[in-house]
Amino acid sequence: MGVARHHRLLLLLVLLAAVWGLCFSAGSRSPQRRWPVPYRRFDYRPKTDPYCQARYTFCPTGSAIPVMKEEDVIEVYRLQAPVWEFKYGDLLGHLKIMHDAVGFKSSLTGKNYTMEWYELFQLGNCTFPHLRPGMDAPFWCNQGAACFYEGIDDAHWKENGTLVLVTTISGTMFNEMAKWVRHDNETGIYYETWTVQASPDKQSVVWFDSYECSKFILRTYQKLADLGAVFKKIQTNYTSIILFSGEPVYLGNETSIFGPVGNKTLAAAIRDFYYPFKPHRTVREFFVDLLKIIDRVILNHQFYFFYNLEYWFLPMKFPYLKIIYEEVPLPTGSKTSFDV
Repeated sequence: MGVARHHRLLLLLVLLAAVWGLCFSAGSRSPQRRWPVPYRRFDYRPKTDPYCQARYTFCPTGSAIPVMKEEDVIEVYRLQAPVWEFKYGDLLGHLKIMHDAVGFKSSLTGKNYTMEWYELFQLGNCTFPHLRPGMDAPFWCNQGAACFYEGIDDAHWKENGTLVLVTTISGTMFNEMAKWVRHDNETGIYYETWTVQASPDKQSVVWFDSYECSKFILRTYQKLADLGAVFKKIQTNYTSIILFSGEPVYLGNETSIFGPVGNKTLAAAIRDFYYPFKPHRTVREFFVDLLKIIDRVILNHQFYFFYNLEYWFLPMKFPYLKIIYEEVPLPTGSKTSFDV
């Protein structure tokens, strides 16, 4: 189904960015804002629309997070492997486009567990919307969620990635983390692929931060550190896909743009922008639309960006898009650690 094929175009754009160096308005200037725009959290997770279908079932072997005995000693592992390894092997690993997870091993039971956060309907559907007949507004299938399941697939993580011990925690700390995971998962529900910033400079202004697998792992590590975990001193790198733009212009939400009294000119421009990102039936159609994307984003410096259920205009600038794989240090706890 088309709803599951967006990832092909996204894969090519990612490859272009990594290989060729990309690594290749409407609305008024926004008032003084807080940058980056804070990621919006919600009171509860809504049901998904039946239109959204995943080619690969989300969390097929998922289970509830168990309650550990307080005296248990649990090893915590950093897990990382190339994105889409099950389909493309180590192809994206060579480009350092990686997926992150965390593993746990109980000393009392000997059982292993894996926890990760990823898209319900694959990455392409979280990055680009669908233009459905009879619907004015673009339709998004962009929920992400945590997945917890028993077992650690050693071969998957070790062969082309990382499986390394980063800390040891008590059963009490694990149970507190589990409570936090449930709350985090119910309130942070939308996947955000892109980081958007002003320039490649390390001190550059970040306009929008991504919300994807690595951010969940970083939040989990920080929660464990807050609970008293002491992390090993090892280097930990993560992948980010970055768009570069001048100061974003706020455009409005779905109702204000596409509603009965919305801005029809702006609505048409947004739909027109997203049209080339649709799933493609032929190779010719694919490359024709790719040229349209390059013309719009690179030659005309335009990108319509969806974040927190709102639309923004990004005045794109060189180098437009870049994939980075850089270090984010393991955290230092904010509370006094204790010996587990």
